[in-house]
Amino acid sequence: MINESDDMKILVTGATGFIGNYVVEELLKYGHKIITTSIEYKNQIQFSWIEKVDYIQADLNRDKENWFVFFNEPDQIIHLAWEGLPNYNELFHIERNLPRNCCFLNKIIEKGLKKVVVIGTCFEYGMQSGALQEDMKTMPENPYAIAKDTFRKFLEQLQKKNDFDFKWIRLFYMHGKGQSPNSILSQLDRALENRETTFKMSGGEQLRDYLPVEKVAEYIVKIAMQNKVRGIINCSSGKPISIRKFVENYLEKKQKSIHLNLGYYPYPDYEPMAFWGDNKKLKMALGDSA
Repeated sequence: MINESDDMKILVTGATGFIGNYVVEELLKYGHKIITTSIEYKNQIQFSWIEKVDYIQADLNRDKENWFVFFNEPDQIIHLAWEGLPNYNELFHIERNLPRNCCFLNKIIEKGLKKVVVIGTCFEYGMQSGALQEDMKTMPENPYAIAKDTFRKFLEQLQKKNDFDFKWIRLFYMHGKGQSPNSILSQLDRALENRETTFKMSGGEQLRDYLPVEKVAEYIVKIAMQNKVRGIINCSSGKPISIRKFVENYLEKKQKSIHLNLGYYPYPDYEPMAFWGDNKKLKMALGDSA
């Protein structure tokens, strides 16, 4: 259920990124005034929404006295911006991204922003297995996850000084047009396009939680608009699937075939074999429509 009125001004940072593009498209369905921003205004012709929003180019890393006024005093922010993905193991997430994001949100909230939605990651849970619930202790292992987890804790502390509505959306795995070229489906598509006979992968028995990016964008927007559930919310299907089955389903949908060379790559040692998101809170936020 959408509870907000139709005359809100919503700022979307990182709007030209993989998820941001879909989030803006979804937001436009609800009649709000959308303000979008990104660090570089390039390749804008590919975005069908560019003429339907107020685009303000900005480098959020730069110091500005009043970001709230700069972005025309938005009612809400959906903060997607985060540089350097998917290089999860780089220290710049802690050294640069964390302090810059803390500074930006601190300043825009201090000047008057009242509704804050920020994107987190399932990697905050670390090496914990099974159905991951929002109230579990976070145990981040890589620099990206450590930075995101610390960012969330900073915002929770900031709430003690400033009155603002806060939702932290933990994303799990997603797929769709525009995804990283290093994702398994992007690699599979290249193998098919090159007419390769074999696709090299791990044993494929890892259990993961996947959603189409269009569905992720829909959930992000609906979470942002509702007032029933706040705090940390898993954005997940709640349905574990093995990577092997995920690949086989994709091939079946595309009516393609290729030999899967299972076990060619070892299983990664930086994530557990089986984890997925408990989506009870998500269903509450969506009115059980997840």
